[in-house]
Amino acid sequence: MLIFAETRYFMKGVHVFLAEGFEPVEALAPCDVLRRGGLDARLVAIEEEPVVMSAHGIAVGPDAFLSELETSPAGISAADMMIFPGGMPGARNLAENKTLMRLMREHYAAGGTLAAICAAPGLVLSQLEEVSGVHFTCYEGFETPMLSKGAIYTAAGTQTSGRIITGRGPGYATEFGLAILAAVKGPDAAARVRSGMYLD
Repeated sequence: MLIFAETRYFMKGVHVFLAEGFEPVEALAPCDVLRRGGLDARLVAIEEEPVVMSAHGIAVGPDAFLSELETSPAGISAADMMIFPGGMPGARNLAENKTLMRLMREHYAAGGTLAAICAAPGLVLSQLEEVSGVHFTCYEGFETPMLSKGAIYTAAGTQTSGRIITGRGPGYATEFGLAILAAVKGPDAAARVRSGMYLD
């Protein structure tokens, strides 16, 4: 059985949020890229279960639970990242968690960065109060909620628009992770990881 230490984690830093039915590639590939780049990216389950089951039957043990996070908007910067994988019903489960959505809005308003891929831009990021003019990408068919709030769809593999980073789908999960790494540690750090993974 997985036993969690008493350590409590702050919303500062990089967190990948997992809900039942998440797309495993979109959660684990970015997390792997970020850790290769020297970031302490943590997998956070929104429910207090020792494992989270993905959309394809892969069970993942989180590093922490949402309820364990110390959350405060104080001291938040653009380097502090909340990451939302897609997958169904995972992205919908994230979007329906009222505590997580409140924290997301507070995090962004305080100056933090948000990253979402696949269905998550449409289901999760559309719950921000203001996305007008934001350029985004997502899995085809999930554009409408963002478009209805004035965001601009690009159909790119990955898209960075201010403090919002989006990815189109599982085939772009590694590039999505590299875009996040570049936003936090700069393009040189992302280039080093890209080269080490033979992605050039």
